[in-house]
Amino acid sequence: MMNQTTEEFFHDFRQDLLASSINGDDFQLYNFMENISKDLIDCGVIEEFELCHYRGKAGALALRVDGFGFTEDGILNLFIADFDSRNELASLTKTEIDSMFKKVTQFAKINIKDKFYDGLDETSPEYSLSRQLYDRRENIRKINYFIFSERVLSSQVKNIEDIVENEVINSFHIWDISRLHRQASSQGQKESIEIDLMSLFGNGLPCLPAHMGGDALESYLVVIPGKVLSSIYEKYDARLLEQNVRCFLQAKGSVNKGIKSTILNEPDMFFSYNNGITATAKKIDTLSTDQGLLITAISDLQIVNGGQTTASLFHTQHKEKASLDKVFVQMKLSIVDQSKSEEFVPKISEYANTQNRVNAADFFSNHPFHIRMQEFSRKLWAPAKQGELRETKWFYERARGQYANELTNMNKREQTEFKSRNPKNQMFTKTDLAKYENVWDEHPKWVNLGAQKNFTQYASRIAQEWKSKSDVINEYYYKRAISRAIIFQCTEKLVSSQSWYNGGYRANIVAYTLALLSECCKILEMKINYEKIWKEQTLSNSMINTLELLSSHVNKILLSPTPGISNISEWAKKEACWDEIKRTACDIAILISKEFKNELVLVSVSAADEKGAKKQQRIDAGIYAQKEVIKITNQQWKEIAQKGLTEKLLTEKEIVLLQLALSIPHKIPNETQSKLLLDIIKKVR
Repeated sequence: MMNQTTEEFFHDFRQDLLASSINGDDFQLYNFMENISKDLIDCGVIEEFELCHYRGKAGALALRVDGFGFTEDGILNLFIADFDSRNELASLTKTEIDSMFKKVTQFAKINIKDKFYDGLDETSPEYSLSRQLYDRRENIRKINYFIFSERVLSSQVKNIEDIVENEVINSFHIWDISRLHRQASSQGQKESIEIDLMSLFGNGLPCLPAHMGGDALESYLVVIPGKVLSSIYEKYDARLLEQNVRCFLQAKGSVNKGIKSTILNEPDMFFSYNNGITATAKKIDTLSTDQGLLITAISDLQIVNGGQTTASLFHTQHKEKASLDKVFVQMKLSIVDQSKSEEFVPKISEYANTQNRVNAADFFSNHPFHIRMQEFSRKLWAPAKQGELRETKWFYERARGQYANELTNMNKREQTEFKSRNPKNQMFTKTDLAKYENVWDEHPKWVNLGAQKNFTQYASRIAQEWKSKSDVINEYYYKRAISRAIIFQCTEKLVSSQSWYNGGYRANIVAYTLALLSECCKILEMKINYEKIWKEQTLSNSMINTLELLSSHVNKILLSPTPGISNISEWAKKEACWDEIKRTACDIAILISKEFKNELVLVSVSAADEKGAKKQQRIDAGIYAQKEVIKITNQQWKEIAQKGLTEKLLTEKEIVLLQLALSIPHKIPNETQSKLLLDIIKKVR
């Protein structure tokens, strides 16, 4: 992108916010918080975010919070907004920062110490947060306080040091508009983790070079003390874990019993028993000493295998008060240039993760599923909405930062043209797609459990579908996904505009509303007319009315938990909540208008559409395979055949196919043969 100034970024950011906020100032604030939190979730800074817009007092103390998020390993994130829908870029001063942090820290202290929730409305988001703060107070080991600001941080403001109170670390973070600008301009890379080992621990890490030059990655074998690894994890939390590992760790739980047992009972055998960790870094600093080579600093350390080992060391040390003095961990460290990370990191992770070998690569952006979805998003034009003349595209961002990268080296006119073809509000990510799909095809609980867990479930399901029948990922699938995105986004706006909406639990209400709609369709033996939604790029009035009916119904059940449960957030995540909503599906289906029922399509009609799309996808895949095979030179085919024969990788059938490939262009392999030839190339490589 042309070197955009922070002020230009601010105005673009503001326009995007205004475009998606049609219901007044409160809705702008909600969008402001959710947009920033979504970016920080995507780049691994935080794991989850729930809105909680509270202003109040405790005696003379002013209290304030705008959002929160708990993690399973005892970290609480509290968020506060510096947002006033300003027209011009302004400066954020230290006095204002101190005032905001004081209000949110006082909120935390009072709620942890006393039953502040007794004076709050039990159906409100602040009650849920207050109750969780008090109930979880013994397990909170760290509180991160975040300011999200639409202003620029004053140059007079320096880093705010961590404070430790009652063994709880209090850490302070400011995401102002300039930091958001830097993040958006980083071509999808998250903020680098810079670890100065000498200043943190007084010594470097002994290592042995394990690379031979040539095309090999620069690699090292490292021995890292357990205390050092635990301390690094304590400081950087899940940011230390590459996204795959973070997803798997959340799915499986934090502490491995075998690792814990070794730490407690045989710490001096840890190095021998444990497989160690595999990690990557952007660069390292080394120092030659009489004792050998030391790594003194690491830039952007990412653990791609060994997340459970790392987390278990930390938790066993802190929860069990275990000593890590005798614990040492082996680490295989590869130096991967940023430009090559997408190519190499998935392979390093896949081959290193023995327990998760089948699934490891499925999370990565270069999985064939994501590539195919990207191809559809770049190829297919969405019909113009009523009253508009121009067709547009839905931009699938399979790798973080792709949308911004597309604008690189464009002038103003080209940028404007690109944005009109690919509106920012029609850009969606892998986690967005998982949300749109799982709420219909899986279980609403996954969406309610948060972006990362939901994506883990979606990736696992798609991996199996891709292996067994990849032709289901076709144009129909893509158009249906976009139609579901339209339904999801419209439902979010609809819920926010309802008179009964109290400013919280929107994500839960939306997920259950769409899941309930899916149940109603099953009862009626009908399906949503996705083709109609795709063609119109909007929802009909009858569908909007139906969503209003269902969302109001869901909200009533959500705010009326079963006896013994007083926390709405916890109730929303329980199977019993969905069971109660699903139990009422027959009653609510009767109330759906005739107009909306007339818009639904028979299951048999929908199945016919899907069957036709599968057939077309098989044809497209065959044509694509032929094109790719023809591009390969005769010399390249000879090299592939030679390597396959030398290493005894080929079957008799594959040898015959390679002989056919060597006769190109005199004889062209058919579509089926071309697909098999591409498989041979993957096998040999």
